[in-house]
Amino acid sequence: MKNTSLLFAILLFSASYIIAQPSRWQQSVKYKMKIDFDVDTHTYKGEQELKYYNNSPDTLTKVYYHLYFNAFQPGSMMDVRSRTISDPDRRVGDRISHLRPDEIGYQVIDELKQDGQSLQYDVVGTILEVILDKPILPHKNTTFKMKYRAQVPIQIRRSGRDNAEGIDYSMSQWYPKMVEYDIYGWHANPYVGKEFYGVWGDYEVEIKINGRYTVAAGGVLTNAKKIGRGYSDKQRKIKDKKVTWKWKAQRVHDFVWAADRDYVVDHKVMYDGTTSYFVYQPGERTTETWKALPDIMDAALQYADQHFGKYPYPVYSFIQGGDGGMEYPMATLITGNRSLSSLVGVSVHEWMHSWYQMVLGSNESLYAYLDEGFTSYASSQVMNYLKIQKLIPGRPVDNPMLNSVNGLLRFHKSGLEEPLSIHSDHFMTNAAYGVGAYTKGSVMLEQLKYIVGEDALSRGLKNYYNLWKFKHPNVYDFIRVMEKASGLELDWFQQYYCNTTDYPDYAVLSVADQEGKTNILLGKIGRMPMPIDLVITYKDSTKTLVNIPLRIMRGHKTNEVEMMQYILAKDWPWTNPEYVFTLDVPLDDIAKIEIDPSQRMLDLNRDNNFWVADPATND
Repeated sequence: MKNTSLLFAILLFSASYIIAQPSRWQQSVKYKMKIDFDVDTHTYKGEQELKYYNNSPDTLTKVYYHLYFNAFQPGSMMDVRSRTISDPDRRVGDRISHLRPDEIGYQVIDELKQDGQSLQYDVVGTILEVILDKPILPHKNTTFKMKYRAQVPIQIRRSGRDNAEGIDYSMSQWYPKMVEYDIYGWHANPYVGKEFYGVWGDYEVEIKINGRYTVAAGGVLTNAKKIGRGYSDKQRKIKDKKVTWKWKAQRVHDFVWAADRDYVVDHKVMYDGTTSYFVYQPGERTTETWKALPDIMDAALQYADQHFGKYPYPVYSFIQGGDGGMEYPMATLITGNRSLSSLVGVSVHEWMHSWYQMVLGSNESLYAYLDEGFTSYASSQVMNYLKIQKLIPGRPVDNPMLNSVNGLLRFHKSGLEEPLSIHSDHFMTNAAYGVGAYTKGSVMLEQLKYIVGEDALSRGLKNYYNLWKFKHPNVYDFIRVMEKASGLELDWFQQYYCNTTDYPDYAVLSVADQEGKTNILLGKIGRMPMPIDLVITYKDSTKTLVNIPLRIMRGHKTNEVEMMQYILAKDWPWTNPEYVFTLDVPLDDIAKIEIDPSQRMLDLNRDNNFWVADPATND
């Protein structure tokens, strides 16, 4: 009887655990791709077999593909946008408009069939619109076969040939890619310049290219022994004839590769068995720093695995190429002529994208901050840790996010800020997008840490990763995870922080003695509500922390400061412009009263955050 009861309890727990997991259908794909690359004309012919699984409850009568290379043509949406926005990306500017026919990018579809039947399609800029011969029923699959031709543009943005550091080919966004269809429908966004969103799937890729070139990619090289050239102990001879590189990548939403005649390939087996590759052109500005990178990135991986979740893929490649730093599954393209600190910084940031975009896979176009912002936050923590370990130059700090908090406050005052809820391509300025996605996105986590406490935030971030990996979560999914981790209601925070540009502004309005006690009058001046950490410093240098939660939080964070007296005050209704707290201490004993001395909260005016006993500075 005792064993039966134990078994029942285990089954009940297991059932409740399963029910608690987020359930959301995901479309899936299997790509088999072959290309024959001509390095003399910078063109290639491609064959693609795509098995598409409709795991949705909907019947699909059409599909869409991205044709990203078509953006690099005069008159494209990317070209026009770059020439008409007030602050164009300096890497783009008006360069597309001046491309000659042999410099542009294109992807031309020669043939497309569905289960053997030819299909009608229309190329509309960077989107291929396809009318299906046979609808794809719910929970059914179909196979598309395509033949196409493409030309690699000169390197302008992310993709292209002959980048500024002389890398021959940076091959991102290089193949016709199925558009994502999710619970909100199709997302056939034109390639204007910002973010990406893709379907989870498995890739088999064969790249046939001149034998003088070394190829690096985001995946596992399956014919490494035959290829050699740094991927195995066997070195192949450099030949002019073509060589086929075969790659596999599983459970990813994109595939990137690069090729160069001068690449060298170093590798390191990391602490957990992950193999990392370091692919670069040797030289005075690269060899020494790139040789130092493997051990540093091993330490970075250990920290990231412990604090943000386990990296799930077998390999990762740091590849010199591109136009700065750009993330892809199991690989990044980064410019390599950098100081050690800069090289480590870009490497850490791009690898951390593996957690927040390659594994979680949010719709970056709609929620860029869930990727760029959270990646920036995690990167700052990792970089600070590397400084603590003295693996890179620089002094570690108590809070690596304070500069971002202050920078966001300065940008807010410029009047250029726009809500995070705007689609990435539709911001009025590149500055507003960049500050929103990167800075405000990272500060979002710092604000949550202030609201819920560091332990709850850390627990929530790991829960978010483990619960939602490979499921395309959105901001509401994230907030719900944080609510469960903290036990607090947080929808109000998401609504203000993401959908408006309102910030908090709290003030110490007055401090008065009342029969041996001290009355502290606080004011809510800014529109956005926040809980308050109020620190009382006494003349004997001891301190008291008063935590004033918001009523709409339906709770409070736990005490974060062990070396200070802690008082949990009554909650503050957000509708009330003023709040009175009475301290059972005579006013004469108090030296200073300050709102959020940690300066973590996005308070618009910190000049009104404190009161000091010195009569020269207080009326």
